[in-house]
Amino acid sequence: MLSKLLINPFAMFQHQSLMANSSSSTTTDTIQCEELMRGGSKSFFAASRVLPKRVRNPSIALYAFCRLMDDIVDDGGDDISIIQTLQERIDLIYQGQPMDVPADRALAIVVAEYKIPKTLLEALLEGFKWDKMGRRYDTIDELYEYAARVAGTVGAMMSLIMGTRYHEPIERACELGLAMQLTNIARDVGEDARNGRLYLPQDWLREEGINPDDWLKNPTFTAEIARVVDRLLKTADTLYQRSQNGITKLPRDCRAAIYGARLVYAQIGRQIEKQDLDSVSQRAIVSSGRKKVLMLKALSAMIHVKQVKTNLEPIKEIQYLVEAVPFEDPYAHYAGSLEQRMVWVINTLEKAERHRLARMN
Repeated sequence: MLSKLLINPFAMFQHQSLMANSSSSTTTDTIQCEELMRGGSKSFFAASRVLPKRVRNPSIALYAFCRLMDDIVDDGGDDISIIQTLQERIDLIYQGQPMDVPADRALAIVVAEYKIPKTLLEALLEGFKWDKMGRRYDTIDELYEYAARVAGTVGAMMSLIMGTRYHEPIERACELGLAMQLTNIARDVGEDARNGRLYLPQDWLREEGINPDDWLKNPTFTAEIARVVDRLLKTADTLYQRSQNGITKLPRDCRAAIYGARLVYAQIGRQIEKQDLDSVSQRAIVSSGRKKVLMLKALSAMIHVKQVKTNLEPIKEIQYLVEAVPFEDPYAHYAGSLEQRMVWVINTLEKAERHRLARMN
């Protein structure tokens, strides 16, 4: 089902007023959002430094609001009241009347300018609700449903901010979100367990002879847990491979940042492996030096990203996110008819050839 981008008939007028009245505070809001991001995900912050400014500032606004939502859910309190409050904040953002909070004001401009479907933010909120409920996941498919909400949504929204509005790269972006979330889960097994949370697929645990309830009472690292973590990392690696092909469909000036994020997150998995897959008694950390090396490697993505042969059967758990984005023909703005598009292509090629000959002379 497609989401309505604007939820009342005056929303466009409200957005125009918001843009006009907020120009003086936009810079301040962005700075405050960036400070929130700097203190949150260091991997995301490192990757964002490579984004072009046209993408970086709206991305910061998106991340800051998502971070606030996550923090509010984690801070405790009445479950129903917290979710209702966050839903009300999303509603106000889509009405063009955000709460007087920097992240809300900044995101209200972003969702209107980039036509981000409300479905995506509401799916993210649903994932946070599942966290609040302490929900567990019996199968990898159920875990995909959770990861689609808390991470696949972010991949889809980032694609829209970068200017990609057709389904194939958005689908790959959602898969990258799934891969990153599985990596997070593999890294935080011990920390989550000590907080009473368990995200590892319970049927995988049972296959290893582990009773999930008993293990959660006394979380210890064993060879059996190591095999489950290894299985999760291999699943994430498959998703990283699938997602890589979508990077080639992104605007050239955005590829390095996304490829860098992909490399840094995958490196977390390699670090877990170096620690003998023990993410119960220790937490894998990628050093700043290693991140810099990976980000330098990612700069090559502006020129070339290796295509990977993969089985691209759709992952059903992310399809409703992809379908929430109204499809736009990437060539539609060139001309209406096929004949007009062909004329546009021919004229462009002729213009390029004239420039080449002029340089030769």
